[in-house]
Amino acid sequence: MKIVIIKYNAGNVFSVASALRRLGYDSIISRDAKAIKQADKIIFPGVGEASGAMSFLRETGLDILIPKLEKPFLGICLGLQLLCQYSEEGNAECLGIFDQKAKLFPPGNKIPHMGWNEIKHNGGKLFTGLTDKPFVYFVHSYYAGLSEFTIAETDYILPFSSALRKDNFYALQFHPEKSGKTGEQILKNFIELI
Repeated sequence: MKIVIIKYNAGNVFSVASALRRLGYDSIISRDAKAIKQADKIIFPGVGEASGAMSFLRETGLDILIPKLEKPFLGICLGLQLLCQYSEEGNAECLGIFDQKAKLFPPGNKIPHMGWNEIKHNGGKLFTGLTDKPFVYFVHSYYAGLSEFTIAETDYILPFSSALRKDNFYALQFHPEKSGKTGEQILKNFIELI
């Protein structure tokens, strides 16, 4: 099985690769279009800023490639926000997989949302083997609201989508690679998707 972690203008790719290695999976870190198209599973992690990341994706043509991919695809944290239509962070037009806007949490609250919080999930394949409300690790200031694509939600200041899905595209607002055994199970479930 060929797993590609997309390398772009955002951090966190190596910690995802390390988490996969702990689970016994090899991965390739690449921005090469051919390698990404040939992958069986694609992971799009990210820690960074939306408008800068989108500029890099446009410069490399990844903004055209990613929406056309048909293999299981997982966006993580900034990766979730970039799969939305738009992000308030830098007024960025994003990839448009999910008809959602990534918005800044309302002022007057502790931002970023950082630390452990529970998710309430829909029991789908991505969450096989988990309790109904497992705890996972978040670090983010922007969020996607609840929608038809929501497969898990979390309440922090307001209810938001902690996981989204549309067709072969999955996205997590939290960091599975930093979420202990729960995160490992989610990554394993994604890799084992058919």
